[in-house]
Amino acid sequence: MGFSEQMYRAQSTKFCLSCHVMSEYGQSLYVDDRSYIPAAHFQNNRIARDHACYTCHTTYTMFGGVTAKMHGLRHLYVEYLATIPKPEDIKLYEPYNNRECLHCHLGARRFEEASPHHKTPDLLERVKSGRQSCLSSGCHDTVHDVASLKDATFWKETK
Repeated sequence: MGFSEQMYRAQSTKFCLSCHVMSEYGQSLYVDDRSYIPAAHFQNNRIARDHACYTCHTTYTMFGGVTAKMHGLRHLYVEYLATIPKPEDIKLYEPYNNRECLHCHLGARRFEEASPHHKTPDLLERVKSGRQSCLSSGCHDTVHDVASLKDATFWKETK
């Protein structure tokens, strides 16, 4: 039971951001700019705030959760036994797959009917098939951008 509890706790945003190197990524969730995709999702409750990191950084495949946990164990190893990278040097293990966006957005009216998704006749189909990344081509290319946080303004959550 203890193992199960700790594995669930490891899915929390608080846990992910407990590593010093991740604090700037946590700050980026509060950037007051709609073009910051994680901030827009976090601030508008499009994802569960208490599982924000895990929701977007777990692959929605058969072993996605297991893979995420293995990556998490590697992160713990680096945190305590290896050289911690600078925040701007942190990279994804593999390019972000549209599958992770489509897990929530596919079929949603706002996503399907959004005029930017219809700039060209086959844009939405290219995105759905993975031939064009959601995170490129001037679409949703501002993700965490921790290098620009010093110039950012931040949203203040009202209680």
